[in-house]
Amino acid sequence: MTVMTDLTLDVVRVRRDFPVLEREVHGKPLVYLDNAATSQTPRQVIETLDHYYRHYNANIHRGLHTLADEATAAFEDTREIVRAFINATERREIVFTRGTTEAINLVAQSWGRANLAPGDEVLISQLEHHSNIVPWQLLANQLDLHIRVIPVDEHGALDMAAYQASFNERTRLVAVNHISNAFGTINPVREMATIAHDHGALILIDGAQAVPHEAVDVRGIDADFYAFSGHKAYGPTGVGVLYGKAALLEAMPPWQGGGEMIRTVSFDAGTTYADIPHKFEAGTPAIGDVIAMGRALQWVDEIGISLIGAWEQRLLAHANEQLARIDGLRVLGTAPHKAGVISFVVEGAHAQDIGLLIDQLGVAIRTGNHCAQPLLHHFGVDATCRASFAAYNTPEEIDIFVEALERVVGMVR
Repeated sequence: MTVMTDLTLDVVRVRRDFPVLEREVHGKPLVYLDNAATSQTPRQVIETLDHYYRHYNANIHRGLHTLADEATAAFEDTREIVRAFINATERREIVFTRGTTEAINLVAQSWGRANLAPGDEVLISQLEHHSNIVPWQLLANQLDLHIRVIPVDEHGALDMAAYQASFNERTRLVAVNHISNAFGTINPVREMATIAHDHGALILIDGAQAVPHEAVDVRGIDADFYAFSGHKAYGPTGVGVLYGKAALLEAMPPWQGGGEMIRTVSFDAGTTYADIPHKFEAGTPAIGDVIAMGRALQWVDEIGISLIGAWEQRLLAHANEQLARIDGLRVLGTAPHKAGVISFVVEGAHAQDIGLLIDQLGVAIRTGNHCAQPLLHHFGVDATCRASFAAYNTPEEIDIFVEALERVVGMVR
């Protein structure tokens, strides 16, 4: 376990948990600032996955042998870890998926198909990742639904007056991110949930960018659905979570069919389905990765999510201060409530050129549209550079990043 001081995060100790931070890139120490895409993985999580494959790799739930029992216990124990981490009421409200994208598609194709009718409306925001846009567009085309978009102001914050005015008698669902992956805007999801419920609508929250950075309480928010991914929260890729209120999940039909999600199958009498959450977990899951994701959430708990969030806010302030010295640099997304994400453009320099050249100096940032094309186009750009922070980043790394950026900008202008 990594031990923290009482009031602040001990980043030196945190960094010791991450083997990848010891490597060099192009002869330079790695400065990894692409955490909004994928965070790095602590050794405790790597060891958990390794231990699974070395000692009890087996399929779950139906086996009677020791390895199957051990794998089943670890898998279901992870469901309890997740339940506690987001303060769900019951572990059966936790559905394991391949990530946030699959979780949102599950809601769209299961709850959406069962509950939406032609002319019904789904509210999404201008801040959304494509994973919370395209599933609703697909469903809208299939069911003749209407999608309405909540606008943002010039700072990249949601226009809450417009949000309240968007509801009508056909509004059935709000689908919004908790934190914008492109701008870092933190949305007032608890207030948004209250407004949605007051109008008889449900709310689905894309929490992929929130879970690693701030405490998430799905009951406090009163979220109907909440989705997140393991790989943005110090865990493996290819696994994630859908939280849903038990009554909603129980009423929803299965999305995918196969093993695990059934109670009985018969050619004559048809098929009956398992109880939640197993009704939504068809086939063999990524067992070891789910267990390792649970260990990642435990690691976050051991560090302290409040310490992580406060540290990242310190990094954000330092980065904004240092970036301000670069002529022609413009930050997109300056909402008053932001997570540790900075998207920017530099006059006379293409984002892709900056990304490629700064990598030669050992600095990893993200460039492109960040799967948020409608948002970037609204601000008049096709691509930005994005630096995003995690518990293991340091002010010294930000200084290296800014110095490298100044050097690169001088080369490409």
